Amino acid sequence: MMNSRVLQTCCESAAALLAVACFCFGTAARAAEPIPDPDGNPADMSKPVKVFILLGQSNMLGFGRIDPVDQPGTLSWLVKERDKYPHLIDDDGDWTLRKDVRNVHVMDQRGGDFRDLMRFGDVKNEWLTVKKGHIGPELQFGHIMGHMHDEPVLILKACIGNRSLGWDLLPPGSEQFEFDGKTYAGYKDTPSSWVEGEPRKEVNWYAGRQYDADTAHAKEVLKNLEKYYPGYEGQGYEVAGFVWWQGHKDQNAAHASRYEQNLVHLIKTLRRDFDSPEAKFVLATIAFGGDELSGHGLQIANAQLAVSGETGTYPEFEGNVKAIDARPFWRDKTVSPSGAGYHYNHNAETYMEVGNALGWAMAELLTRQEERSSR
Repeated sequence: MMNSRVLQTCCESAAALLAVACFCFGTAARAAEPIPDPDGNPADMSKPVKVFILLGQSNMLGFGRIDPVDQPGTLSWLVKERDKYPHLIDDDGDWTLRKDVRNVHVMDQRGGDFRDLMRFGDVKNEWLTVKKGHIGPELQFGHIMGHMHDEPVLILKACIGNRSLGWDLLPPGSEQFEFDGKTYAGYKDTPSSWVEGEPRKEVNWYAGRQYDADTAHAKEVLKNLEKYYPGYEGQGYEVAGFVWWQGHKDQNAAHASRYEQNLVHLIKTLRRDFDSPEAKFVLATIAFGGDELSGHGLQIANAQLAVSGETGTYPEFEGNVKAIDARPFWRDKTVSPSGAGYHYNHNAETYMEVGNALGWAMAELLTRQEERSSR
């Protein structure tokens, strides 16, 4: 027979999931809204730039393949053979270009001194469009933000692949913890774990180093907006939101057990570091295998859903933090360009649909803020 504490926990979990489901229903309704073709006009450059900072690991980088057009699951196939996402092509069949949304991606340059946080390169610095290679969730997210804003929009991605929240992206202030006979690193500690009383392994890295680097790179872009946003004339900017998609590398017992706590701390720390306490925060769960996600992966997905403001678990996140469940967007390898499940089989539809859900979730939070401000 279930004891009272277990019963209470189950009831609370069910209530939290119901709250997420209700919010998801409203967001899903907006997600079905068509996005008009971009008109090719620039934004109103008299207004401050709306900045959205995208963070995570390799799937935030983007591995949805664009070509070839005859390969199921590529973006070209989806748009030109299946008539999906019509706002991405013009009447001549060419990829559209938004002159009101700047798409910037800055990333560590590998092989340098890990202590040099300013060693990074510009992967992308262009108007939002489709070229060659791969896409990430920023493509559809950027179109939604451009559609809903008259202000200039900057999509600022600062991330690199193969990084965990429990080690590489651990935010400042995170403390050490004990798990299964080991001590796990707090911020600035090294190595990632050790046994007390035994010599520690020497590594050229520290807990939170990627957090420090990614945030430093993003801040450097914001200091030099005239380089990254043509037409910028010092009118200022607002960090309106953060977007997070990450979790693959945390699929181990220790990091998964700490994921929810680390994620809550990450949200608060980012807002403080960028002096943007009102910035909205949206995130997508990991979704490897879709509904078959299990084990530590499922533990992480549940932790990600738990921080959503609608659950009531974290009252201070109500109306400003939203998690979307990405598992419905998993596409099997039989209808995808590859069988690399850790990169969602390189299926562009997954990346577009995740970006779509994140974009409308962000739009929902921003709209709520505007409605409250107008009362």
